[in-house]
Amino acid sequence: MNIFQRRESEIRSYCRSFPTVFERAEGARLFDREGRPYIDFFAGAGALNYGHNPPEMTAALIAYLQADGVLHSLDMATVAKQKFLESFESIVLEPRAMDYKVQFTAPTGANAVEAALKLARRVTGRRNVIAFTNGYHGLSAGAMAITANRHYRHESWIQRLDAAFMPFDGYLGKEVDTLAYLTKALQDRSSGVDLPAAIVLETVQAEGGVNIARDIWLRGVAALCQQHDILLIVDDIQVGCGRTGTFFSFERAGIQPDMVALSKSISGAGLPMSVLLIRPEHDQWKPGEHTGTFRGNNLAFVAAEQALQHWRHDDFAAAVNQKGVRLRQHLTELVAENTGLVTGYRGIGMIHGLQFQEAARCKQVAQEAFGKGLIIETCGSEGDVLKLLPPLTIDDDTLDAGMSILRTCLKTTAERSRPRVQNESVVPR
Repeated sequence: MNIFQRRESEIRSYCRSFPTVFERAEGARLFDREGRPYIDFFAGAGALNYGHNPPEMTAALIAYLQADGVLHSLDMATVAKQKFLESFESIVLEPRAMDYKVQFTAPTGANAVEAALKLARRVTGRRNVIAFTNGYHGLSAGAMAITANRHYRHESWIQRLDAAFMPFDGYLGKEVDTLAYLTKALQDRSSGVDLPAAIVLETVQAEGGVNIARDIWLRGVAALCQQHDILLIVDDIQVGCGRTGTFFSFERAGIQPDMVALSKSISGAGLPMSVLLIRPEHDQWKPGEHTGTFRGNNLAFVAAEQALQHWRHDDFAAAVNQKGVRLRQHLTELVAENTGLVTGYRGIGMIHGLQFQEAARCKQVAQEAFGKGLIIETCGSEGDVLKLLPPLTIDDDTLDAGMSILRTCLKTTAERSRPRVQNESVVPR
C-alpha cells in the first residue's frame, strides 16, 4: 500500500481515474515519475486554460519570489494586486464597456458563489434563489444548496433551504420553451416559487454534461431579471477566462450580469484565486462584512496579470476559436465512425462533450485513454459524456495526437461492445 492509500483520505477522486504519480508538466503535457508523457485534455478541470507552467508566468513568479515580494497580504494593498487590477480594468473591462467592482473572495470558486449569494440577499432583502437543473456551483453549504448535480446532492447533513430549481435551456427537449416556464413561475404568485433575490446560472454547464444555453434564452433570463428586480449571477468559474472563445462566456449573448463569479483560470498558472465582479450599485458591503484569510494570494495576482496579456489583442481569441473548429472537425468524424457507441457531440470554443449511449462505455473509453497517454474525464448527470477540455494554448499537433488516441480508444471499445457470434456445429442425429 502506497503513502496515498495509507494516509490520504478516501475522499480523493481524480487520482483514482489517473492512477500514477505525476512529476512535472509543460504546456499540454504531464509526465509521471517514470517519464511517461500524457496529453492533457482535462486542464485541471478548467484551471489551466493557458497550459502547465506557461513560461512567461513562471518567469514572473520566479522574479517576484527572488525580489522578496509580499506573498500573503489579506486584503491589504500590494504592488502585485495593483498591477492585476490595472490590467483587468484596461484589458478586460474597458474594451467591453463594463463597470464592475472586484471583490477578492478567497481561494476557490465556491467562495465567490457564497459571496454572491450573501450579497444578493443583502441587496434585495429576499432569501430565495433560483438555480437550474444539472447545475454545479460548488460544495460549501450555500453553493451546494443551488447545485443540482445528483452525485453531490445526496444527504450531506446540512440544510438546503431557500433554493428553487428550474429547467435549464433544452432540459425538456428542443420543443419545450423552458424560459416560458420560468416566466410563468415568476408571474404566478401561487406557483410556489418565492420571488428570488437572484437567478444563478452557468451559460455552459460543464459538469452537467456540456449543456449550452442559447443566446436568446440567456437574453430572456436577463430580461426577466430586470423586469422583476432580480439579480442575475453568472457562474463563469469553469467556462470563463476564454474557454468559450471570448473572455466571458456570456459575451456572445450581449448581456452584462449583475455579478460574475470567476476562479480556476483567472490566476493563469493554476494558483488559488477567486473573484466576484459586482455592479457598483450592488456593492453594498460594509467593510470587513465578508472576509477570508487567503484572499490576498499575491503569487496568483502576479500570474493572473501575465495571463491577461493574452487578451490585449484579438489574435488570442481568434486562435482559440480556430482550435475549436479543428476540434469539432475531429469530433464530427468520430461520431460518424462510432454510431453504435456515441450519439453526437456539443460544444463551443474549447469545451466539448461527446455523448455516449451508455455511461459504462464512456467510462471505459476514459480509462482506455489514460492507459494510452491521454487524460480526459467524464461528466453529465449519468456520467455518459466525455468532456474535452484541452488548454487553450495547445498546439495543433498535440491536439491531433490526443484526438488520434481518442479515436483508437473508441474503436477498441466499440469492438469489445459488439456481440460475439459463435459458430455452432450441427451434430447429425
